[in-house]
Amino acid sequence: MGIRNRSLFWLAAGAGTVMLARQAARKRRLFSLYGKTALITGGSRGLGFEIAKRLGDAGARLALCSRDIDELRYAEEELKSRGVEVFILPVDITDQAAVESVVHAVTERFGSVDILVNNAGTINVGPLEEQEVGDFEQAMNVHYYGPLYMTLAALPGMRRKRQGRIVNIASIGGKISVPHMLPYCGSKFALVGLSGGLRAELMKDNIYVTTVCPGLMRTGGENHAHFANDNPAEQALFRKAATSPLTSIDVGTAARQIVEALRYGDPEVILSFQAQAGVAAHSLFPGLVSDIAGIVARFLPQPSKPDHEPRQQLSPGIMDALSEGATRHASD
Repeated sequence: MGIRNRSLFWLAAGAGTVMLARQAARKRRLFSLYGKTALITGGSRGLGFEIAKRLGDAGARLALCSRDIDELRYAEEELKSRGVEVFILPVDITDQAAVESVVHAVTERFGSVDILVNNAGTINVGPLEEQEVGDFEQAMNVHYYGPLYMTLAALPGMRRKRQGRIVNIASIGGKISVPHMLPYCGSKFALVGLSGGLRAELMKDNIYVTTVCPGLMRTGGENHAHFANDNPAEQALFRKAATSPLTSIDVGTAARQIVEALRYGDPEVILSFQAQAGVAAHSLFPGLVSDIAGIVARFLPQPSKPDHEPRQQLSPGIMDALSEGATRHASD
């Protein structure tokens, strides 16, 4: 065997050994959900509610947080009908004192917080010219400080038990910045950085942090997005992208993969083929991906200003055609 062949052999053997070691470590991290207490922010609808159903079906006790008490009550009824023990708490996660009170109440009710899912989010869509500084501040408060406050409040109990799971629902927008979503993307980038650092620091306490970066999901969340200046063209494009099988992932599929990653304490999950392809392309060709995003931005709905030169924009009709084609393909 020549020197080159020997080198390739040892390289392959080393890679195989590392993969086997990682799989063995992953199996050792397997976390039983039965009898555990899961605190889920934004747990009354959409992805948070889907995660709650899967955790409840696995035997976890649930504490759901949201700002909307009516949505919480509806989620509570649905989960109780499945035989799940549920505790609902209305809260504004951007209020640190309120967050600490919620974690205290959950601990008093169930004895501990074993699983924390930071899922609550807000979406503000529109070009930079129509965003305000307050939009950026709100996004940071919800996507960065909210998860930070929740984590800091839940950590003492997890450390006492020497175990725990924290799942931070970030976004593909926290890996690749998307035009017309700057407040959202900036705050999700911050959350991705926080989440990765928390994992590194908390592993010594047997607390595993998982960062989840989904692409677009069919959750109904597009109905709760805020659109700058209520631009109808912006709304139409966003809603088509968020509901098309061509560009989005089913929320039930996403929830299943997230719960699986939680059980094994995986470091990161990127959901949907489109998101995985985008992250891979950005890792290899960051400049090219950025330039492509700049080209796409030229054809997105532009600011509603009288002196703004009109240009050809993407038509919702194109998204309709793509969506219908993808739906037909999925049903074949």
